[in-house]
Amino acid sequence: MSGNAEFTHSNVAIVSMATEEAPILVPSSQFDERLAESQQRLGLRPGLLEEVAGIESRRWWPEGFGYTDAAARAGEKALVAAGIDRSEVGMLIDTSVCRDRIEPSSAVSVHHELGLSGACVNFDLSNACLGFVNAIHLAGTMIDAGTINYALIVDGEGSREVQEATLERLSKPEATLDDYFAEFATLTLGSGAVGMVVGRKSEHPEGHQIHRGIARAATQHHELCVGTLSQMRTQTQAMLEAGLELAEGVWKEVDSQWSSMDRYFIHQVSARHTSELCLRLGLDQSRAPLTFPTTGNIGPASVPYTMANHSSDLRKGDRVLLLGIGSGINTAATEIEW
Repeated sequence: MSGNAEFTHSNVAIVSMATEEAPILVPSSQFDERLAESQQRLGLRPGLLEEVAGIESRRWWPEGFGYTDAAARAGEKALVAAGIDRSEVGMLIDTSVCRDRIEPSSAVSVHHELGLSGACVNFDLSNACLGFVNAIHLAGTMIDAGTINYALIVDGEGSREVQEATLERLSKPEATLDDYFAEFATLTLGSGAVGMVVGRKSEHPEGHQIHRGIARAATQHHELCVGTLSQMRTQTQAMLEAGLELAEGVWKEVDSQWSSMDRYFIHQVSARHTSELCLRLGLDQSRAPLTFPTTGNIGPASVPYTMANHSSDLRKGDRVLLLGIGSGINTAATEIEW
C-alpha cells in the first residue's frame, strides 16, 4: 500500500509525560436527574450511561477555565519533569479538539503561557481523537531528521460546555428519541489535559524509545460523527462497526508483531468499545488499562493520559502499544519500548 505506510524511528524517545486532572467530578446520575422528564416521556430508563457505556462519571473544568490553560498546565509539568531548558524545545504541537476560538491557533496561547522561544515553531494538529498519536509520529520524524531537538505535545479537552448545551436540548419537550441517541455519545465525553516531551533516545537513555507505527484511513465514513463547538451528533452503532473493521484490517497486517505486548493503551471510548475491540483483535483485556469509567472519553488526550496515569505499572523493557481511532475514520498504532 503506497499511502499511510508503516513508519519507523531510529533515535526517538518519550522523555516525560504529565497530566492535569479537571477538578469537578460529575457523576452520570446527575445527567439522569436533568434528563428524567425526557427519559420518562421517551420510554428510556435511567442509568444507560453506566450500563451501556460504562461511564460512571466524568470531570469538568471550572467555568471560565480555558482549554489552553489546561494544556499549558500539563505542558509545564512535562517540561519540569523532562529537566530540559525550555529554549531547547523546537516545536510545540497542540492536538486539542476543544477550542475557545477558530483563530489564532490554540498553540500560540500555550506557547505564550509557557514562555517558549521565538524560534519554537508552534501549531495545532487536529485529527479528532487521533491527533496526539499523529503528533508523536510527526515529532519523531522531525527529531530523526535533525530538524529539532525536542518537541512538546499538549492537549486540553473539556466537555462541560458541549454537555450542558446537549442536556439543555435533550430536556426540551420537542426532543425526540432520534435526537437522544444521536447525542448520547456526547454525554460520554470528559475533561482532562496531558503534556509530553519527545527527544532523542541517545541523549535520554532513561527515556522510553518510540520504535515504529502504522496508520490507515477509511474516510468514506467521515459523516458518521460530526461535531461543532456546541453539538456533536454520532451514528453510534455505525461508527463502532466502522472503527472496529478498520482496526481489525490493520491488525491483520501486524498481528504477529504486536499480539503479545505487555500493555495496550487504546482510545478510551466506552466499555462496549473496549471489549469488542479487544475481542476482534484477540487482545488480553487485562493488559488494556482503563480510565473512561471515571474520566469519560477525553478525546485525543485519552491514550497518552491513560499511559501517563498507569506508567508506574510499567517496567523497563516492557513493550507498549498505543492504539487510537478517530472519527473520520482514521486509525494509528505506535510501538514503544519502556
